[in-house]
Amino acid sequence: MAKVEKQFNIFKFVKKTEDMRVVIQKVSKASVTVEKEVISSIGRGLLILLGIEDADTEEDIEWLVKKITQLRIFNDEKGVMNRSVKDVAGDVIVVSQFTLHANTKKGNRPSYIRASKPEFAVPMYEKFILKIEAAIGKKVGTGKFGAMMDVELVNDGPVTIIIDSKQKDF
Repeated sequence: MAKVEKQFNIFKFVKKTEDMRVVIQKVSKASVTVEKEVISSIGRGLLILLGIEDADTEEDIEWLVKKITQLRIFNDEKGVMNRSVKDVAGDVIVVSQFTLHANTKKGNRPSYIRASKPEFAVPMYEKFILKIEAAIGKKVGTGKFGAMMDVELVNDGPVTIIIDSKQKDF
């Protein structure tokens, strides 16, 4: 009995880390190129790199979109970061990036086993884009899911923020 109880106690403290993960960069300009063709470009706004896992839900999308579009990371007239991308009528590019869920604990080759397969990830990526568009009231630039992309940006600030959807306590 003691052995079973001891094993249970070990698993009791294991934290489930599956989450939708975003890296947000405030940019003065950004673009995405696929096969030498620029498919998206923006001026002032946000470049959002999006990582999706199978445990992600539409609730995660809703929470992230609200958080991202209300982040006060753009300067006001006093030079204080006090305005959101909506407040400044900024542009947005969303790029799917499965490597955000790389596991590097063992060896030197990252494992991407936690990243969702396209059958799940593509619809979630598309829902995320639609929700961002609705929130900011304009079209969002995108990458091309699954393609090799060149992403260029001028990070303004620099300001780079990482948000995980399962860590809503901050």
